[in-house]
Amino acid sequence: MDELLDRTTAQTYASWFRALADPTRVQIVEYLARHARPMSVGEIVAAVGLAQSTVSQHLKILTEVRFVLVEPVGTARHYRINDTCVGCFPSAADVVMGRPAPSPNGAC
Repeated sequence: MDELLDRTTAQTYASWFRALADPTRVQIVEYLARHARPMSVGEIVAAVGLAQSTVSQHLKILTEVRFVLVEPVGTARHYRINDTCVGCFPSAADVVMGRPAPSPNGAC
């Protein structure tokens, strides 16, 4: 009999998928990944076209699961994609279809 994905890994993946369950958060992650540099909230707001408070709430959720890292720059905060997590984030198809998926590690 085939083994189930272990519970801890399944919970980790579920938290990641929940974090990406909003189209704006997917757009923010994609934008940061494509630009590959730290960005201010203002830059992200300009790209997404939403209020600063809304973008900040989305960034908070993305930083909680470590897709996005925050760096203090003076009194501002800059956000960047967490490149380490890109390598350990499985595609939904991999997990759901039982294909091998990378194991999450402490860096993700």
